[in-house]
Amino acid sequence: MSGLKVVILAAGQGTRMKSKVPKVLHKVLDKTMVDYVIDASVEAGAEDICVIVGHQSAMVKAMIGTRVKFALQKEQLGTGHAVMQAGDFISDGNILVLCGDTPLIRPETIKELSDMHNSGGSDVTVVSMKADDPTGYGRIVRENNAFAKIVEQKDADEEQKKINEVNTGVYIFKADALKAAFEKLSNNNSQGEYYLTDTLEIIKNNGGKVDIMAAEDADEFLGVNSKLQLSQATDIMKKRINEYHMLNGVTIMDPENTYIGIDVKIEPDTIIYPGCMLEGKTEIGTDCIIGPNCRIQSSIIHNGVTVQSSFLIQAEVDNYSTVGPFAYLRPNSKIGEHVRIGDFVEIKNSNIDDGTKVSHLTYVGDSDVGKCVNFGCGTVTVNYDGKNKFRCKIGNNVFIGCNSNLVAPVEIEDNAYTAAGSTITKNVPEGSLAIARSRQDNKEGWRNRSGK
Repeated sequence: MSGLKVVILAAGQGTRMKSKVPKVLHKVLDKTMVDYVIDASVEAGAEDICVIVGHQSAMVKAMIGTRVKFALQKEQLGTGHAVMQAGDFISDGNILVLCGDTPLIRPETIKELSDMHNSGGSDVTVVSMKADDPTGYGRIVRENNAFAKIVEQKDADEEQKKINEVNTGVYIFKADALKAAFEKLSNNNSQGEYYLTDTLEIIKNNGGKVDIMAAEDADEFLGVNSKLQLSQATDIMKKRINEYHMLNGVTIMDPENTYIGIDVKIEPDTIIYPGCMLEGKTEIGTDCIIGPNCRIQSSIIHNGVTVQSSFLIQAEVDNYSTVGPFAYLRPNSKIGEHVRIGDFVEIKNSNIDDGTKVSHLTYVGDSDVGKCVNFGCGTVTVNYDGKNKFRCKIGNNVFIGCNSNLVAPVEIEDNAYTAAGSTITKNVPEGSLAIARSRQDNKEGWRNRSGK
């Protein structure tokens, strides 16, 4: 698809969303609507992308980042006016126009449209769809089955309103034909706006060729204008993604109650239980069990791992380890093979080597933990002094007694022990037992003497 440029319309306020957030930044699952459109364009082979911004442009640009160009539409004077703001961007090649609030469009559809446009030698090709209720859509008017014009809802007469073939808002233009049409484009209509749809009739009247590609799946072109439509788009995307994974060998126990982001990768023979949310760049290997009510964000789960009712964010869990229930793996936590991370355990910015057990009620932060370490219940690595954070280093085959506090920076060397209830402030040599607590002293008869 050499020479394909994409203009994405993302300047509108979206008042029907009833939100302070710009419409195109609302999320379907874990990704903004406009990001879906950008990603589909990139996957389809677009060479360059320009996003037209307007309402709260700074927020939109900050969320999208630097992977696209931007053009500013200061006043929202219609879709034609919006594309005009792209200026020199539309100087050559083919110009694909997409809407930033249509997150369901597929890369395959974009490729099909571009191929049809190029093979047919068209000056512009518009995508149409059949709508059970065409209210609100621009109608595709045909003459002798060929394109005649597009009539917007508010400008349509009674006969035109009966037409159920409607405009999806997706077009591909030859740049020269589009620029020539802009010279004749006017706002002489009921809205007083510059309609991009009018350029098609102008191109036709200039002797250009206008083609129509009839869409097979109308869901791809669902425009999201309200929170209700946002939920509808989410349901469609969720079903699409879950079906993809199930057809590729993943068992999803309850697809209606499983939410998987579009960028998540899952290998066959993994089982996903109900209530799970898998988001971001998460990768899950084969033969894993992701138990009910897990939330996993941009984490790597290797083969044979079991995660039960836990939250993982930017963490990594190696082969045959178990996590949870009710564990919390925070960013930059790397869990080795055959590790046990148990209930009510929190790991942050730490490396836990193979065979270690952190079974329950423990916090490990900013630590490097060796192989086959056993953490007793209630252990805390005390990594913060109120100003700075420090690391703990724990060697291989170490036994940490219950309710131990390891005050960083401190090192527990290989094969060492800490006694239950100890607060460790000094390094513990290899093979030693560290006891850091007061000796028990029983005051016999104390209750009678105290008068209690």
